[in-house]
Amino acid sequence: MPVLDWLIPWEFSPLFLVCFFAGAWVFARGTRVHRVSGWRQALFWSGMVILYLSMHTRLDYYAERMFFIHRLQHLVLHHLGPLLIMGAYPGQVLRAGLPLRWRVRLRDFLRSGPGRAIEAVLTNRILVPVLFVLLVVGFLIPTVQFYSMLDWRLYRLMNWSVVISGFMYWNLILDRRPSPPAVLSPGGRVFCPIITMVPQIIVGAVITFTERDLYPIFDLCGRAIPGMSAITDQAIGGLTMWVLAGFVEVFGVLYALSTVMRLSARNRLPQKRARQSESAEGMPVAS
Repeated sequence: MPVLDWLIPWEFSPLFLVCFFAGAWVFARGTRVHRVSGWRQALFWSGMVILYLSMHTRLDYYAERMFFIHRLQHLVLHHLGPLLIMGAYPGQVLRAGLPLRWRVRLRDFLRSGPGRAIEAVLTNRILVPVLFVLLVVGFLIPTVQFYSMLDWRLYRLMNWSVVISGFMYWNLILDRRPSPPAVLSPGGRVFCPIITMVPQIIVGAVITFTERDLYPIFDLCGRAIPGMSAITDQAIGGLTMWVLAGFVEVFGVLYALSTVMRLSARNRLPQKRARQSESAEGMPVAS
């Protein structure tokens, strides 16, 4: 098959194209206002490219017909793509890239009651990590997976939901600010990926070592790689979730640790500032 044929969407999605090109356009405009390092730009554009390749090319055809490719697709949609994009700290750049009128409307909306409520939900320290795990594990329940792969509406809901939850989650974990204004404390950003990693590793291990076909829907649709058995396909998919997804979460832990060390070096950790204040108050005043 020619290389260009791989770029033809298996299922054309106008909504995805609008979101993709709007995000790219706004970020490009924002780089003219803010000085964005080459490293940050590389992270952003790499994340955008792999999200596009995962959702809007012929790869989606194989994701519907091979379990391990489906898991690789979700690894990109849920973990790697959002992590790369949020690792570029695109918030201020995207805001600067909006036309002035849109920026004013966005600012006013975020100051309103509904705006504050939506922001509180999207950055909730409990809800976001729970959704991050629940959406991945929940769609792997065999019955849920069966109907999600058959119904195109459920299939798109599954893919969009894991992408959105991935952005919400990594927005919290990769925040470089002290708390407040960051939602999670620096220590919480270290422990959160460890906690969310555990159920995904357990589910991945169970799928890997199960010796019966949990997902016959892929046989029903017709496996795209002839000769690969359902058990082999399933085992590779479980390992993808067990090892590769865990590796991405470990990267999140290391990144959060670097944030703790950076804030500590700058005396911006709350406990360290409190100890210094107590020490300053306890010093004798020179007569």
